[in-house]
Amino acid sequence: MEPPVTTPFAARHIGPRPSDQSAMLERLGYDSLDALMDAAVPGRIRHNEALALPDALDERSAIARLRELASRNRPGIAMIGLGYHPTLTPAVIRRNVLEDPAWYTAYTPYQPEISQGRLEALLNFQTMVADLTGLPTANASLLDEGTAAGEALTLIRRASRGKDLRPIAVDARLAPQTLAVLRTRAEAVGIELHDVDLGATGLDADVAGVVIAYPAADGAVTDPTSVIEAVHAGGGLAVVVSDPLALVALASPGSMGADIVVGSTQRFGVPMFYGGPHAAYMAVRDGLERHLPGRLVGVSVDAAGVPAYRLALQTREQHIRREKATSNICTAQVLLAVVAGMYAVYHGAEGLRQIALTVHQHAATLADALRDGGVDIVHEEFFDTVVARVPGRARSVVTAARTSGIHLWQVDGDHVQVACSEATTLEHLELVLRAFGVAAPTLLTGRAHLPEPLLRRDEILTHPVFSEHRSETQLLRYLRKLSDRDYALDRGMIPLGSCTMKLNATTEMEPISWPEFAELHPFVPAEDAAGMTELIETLEGWLAEVTGYAAVSVQPNAGSQGEFAGLLAIRAYHRSRGDDARDICLIPSSAHGTNAASAVMAGMRVVIVAAGESGEVDLDDLRAKCEQHRDELAAIMVTYPSTHGVYEEGIAELCDIVHEAGGQVYVDGANLNALLGHARPGAFGGDVSHLNLHKTFCIPHGGGGPGVGPVAVAEHLAPFLPSHPLHPRSDRREGVGAISAAPYGSAGILPIPFAYISMMGGQGLTDATSVAVLSANYVAARLRDAFPVLYAGEHGLVAHECILDVRELTKRTGVSVEDVAKRLIDYGFHAPTMSFPVAGTLMVEPTESEDLAELDRFCDAMLAIRSEIDRVADGAYAADDHPLANAPHAARELLEWSHAYSVAEGVFPAGVTQDKYWPPVGRIDQAYGDRNLVCSCPPVEAFDTVSG
Repeated sequence: MEPPVTTPFAARHIGPRPSDQSAMLERLGYDSLDALMDAAVPGRIRHNEALALPDALDERSAIARLRELASRNRPGIAMIGLGYHPTLTPAVIRRNVLEDPAWYTAYTPYQPEISQGRLEALLNFQTMVADLTGLPTANASLLDEGTAAGEALTLIRRASRGKDLRPIAVDARLAPQTLAVLRTRAEAVGIELHDVDLGATGLDADVAGVVIAYPAADGAVTDPTSVIEAVHAGGGLAVVVSDPLALVALASPGSMGADIVVGSTQRFGVPMFYGGPHAAYMAVRDGLERHLPGRLVGVSVDAAGVPAYRLALQTREQHIRREKATSNICTAQVLLAVVAGMYAVYHGAEGLRQIALTVHQHAATLADALRDGGVDIVHEEFFDTVVARVPGRARSVVTAARTSGIHLWQVDGDHVQVACSEATTLEHLELVLRAFGVAAPTLLTGRAHLPEPLLRRDEILTHPVFSEHRSETQLLRYLRKLSDRDYALDRGMIPLGSCTMKLNATTEMEPISWPEFAELHPFVPAEDAAGMTELIETLEGWLAEVTGYAAVSVQPNAGSQGEFAGLLAIRAYHRSRGDDARDICLIPSSAHGTNAASAVMAGMRVVIVAAGESGEVDLDDLRAKCEQHRDELAAIMVTYPSTHGVYEEGIAELCDIVHEAGGQVYVDGANLNALLGHARPGAFGGDVSHLNLHKTFCIPHGGGGPGVGPVAVAEHLAPFLPSHPLHPRSDRREGVGAISAAPYGSAGILPIPFAYISMMGGQGLTDATSVAVLSANYVAARLRDAFPVLYAGEHGLVAHECILDVRELTKRTGVSVEDVAKRLIDYGFHAPTMSFPVAGTLMVEPTESEDLAELDRFCDAMLAIRSEIDRVADGAYAADDHPLANAPHAARELLEWSHAYSVAEGVFPAGVTQDKYWPPVGRIDQAYGDRNLVCSCPPVEAFDTVSG
């Protein structure tokens, strides 16, 4: 026997073995991967040169490289504040949520029957937010505080049906990064902002709304009631930006009349991660819930009347309403929302009160010690942040503290800001006071500095879920129970078209929890984040190389944000040339719904371009639209390969047509997994693309977030990449504006794609694309006779995904695409994408990570389902009682089996009994949940199906 050979990482990442690939190629009629790709990818755009990336590292070497980078970060003790605080993540949550593939490899819960665990966790999050804010309805998370505040601006406009065009007042005491994002968002859609120091002057302007800081970024706590009353008197809406830990101690904004409350839950157990990912939140008063952006978890019932969770009010979302959407669905941080919600479950109301009290005691002790030492304190009433006046000494104080390992914030030459957190100790206070030249106390002795009228007096977190998991044993079992209810990549294939659910390797994931990355505040001095910034800039360079663009910014923290940033770059470029009138964005009728929603966010007008019968952009209609709007054309947004999963032959010609008319070409990077190493958007005519690192580059979907959506641009657009007022590089502080709250967006998860590219190398990335295309064509070939493949390219090939047409079968038998999707659950699969981009179809993307046995298992299941459909057509199954119509089958049905077909046919169709996945509920009634909107934790009695 030959000795075992050390397998390179690429061979671990790519599922089909070389012998399997040969068999798959033989079925398709090709003798090599190169021959397949030559036939699939149009020659005019084919990139035949090797990618200029470093040689692939093995896993051990990649970890060593990341260790070296991490060692050059100096997180110290962050006492900077400004919305980012050290937190103590309970180890049971870190290990069993943040680091558990059962949670981080799950997809967005669009198939609710197999997502009940994470939906319950998100309902906990919503309930926590609703309790703390004092408002009845909260969403299932947003991206960060800045973008959540930006969403509130547009909610104000939507709630007035766009008729209230008065300015919106924003509190000058908001965090600087939040103000920066608000300005970017407002300018794009023509909302006029008035900066007002609401703590000093109150509200004296006629405005459509107001955005209030409570507490302020400098720590001051003032009563917002009079400002809220003033804006209401003028018919406007009041938005309050709040720290949830402060709301444990302070009266809720809802009790003061706030209409909307936003903020970040980062300090609820989520590491700072050098700026993200973190779960933001938004809560609204009654009457605004249908304007609420993002996802909203609600309670419905399943086919047996048992309560079940689902995403509610999905008709608001961009995949349905496109440019008229009130929500861009790609704006969630589910994994981090689960962590924050479980932090509240872990601590309960009493635990959070103790944390909040201790944080305030540390801040109060610091303030009193400074005053006793002769240092002036700017604000008398605060929660966790103290601003000291030290004329001419601010720099020396901050430098002295940094020397001892403490990061403070220099407000200006005369003021220093110090923020206390859950992690603050008396020893930290001693080091801070020493930097000020003041003696330290030996006990927490500070008097309360919270305003007595604003103390919280109502009960919070009264639902049993926040009090019944007090021991680690209980919480561990609760987390396991929830994850067992879900279907994630750790169980099996998630063959979703358009979303690329591929391997998230453990070696890639491991570094994100290292303290040198996880505990880094985004505003530490640049030299204290040297390893992180080198990692980021190296990654940006690699992404530029593989896409053929000149420059990349990783600031956008979701694909939707990357789209927005790319369109802002195009708009700024036109304006720099005096072409202010160019505001038309052409979008193919087949495009992903985020495109149209993002174009509207960027202040552009959407014009639809027709698609041909085979799904490709109609070039004749494109020419006509370009001519019609020649003087107004800003851009076209086109997905490549197409949204239909095809390499369109005319993509280069499309780029030429738009360029000739003076427009720019935005190539949506959602399908980049079909291009890497074979074609580069920046080389075949693209001017800008966003990339989905949570698709092509292995950041996991986390149940619907986190994601990263870097924007890549050609050289002429590089000056218009996102900027940030607190960027560590001075040349990136002014420009188009901030897209996300942190300079590098969700920097904490960038070690994942860094590790992936390091270990794959150029050839590995190229091979991954080839096998992804091979797998999709293999699935199409096996299923084509049973389910017609809707679109294909010139040689009958698809790209990395294929669309299976169920419409004719539905017409003949009444079996719907939803029936097929739900029946796949009984066979042990997550469903493909339903009815996108074509109603009545299934879009399948197998990825390169699934091995041949899993591909065949899926194909066998689909063929068996086709046989079941034939039995419905033949009358062998009753038209109203067959396995597809009743799918998925929950275990409780075995107690009273009432179907004409057998138990084996219903629940064991694949013959698997030992390791079968059991959906916890039957098919969920979607309409019932929207008619009876319940978006916080129902009482436990609601789930009692025995006595009730």
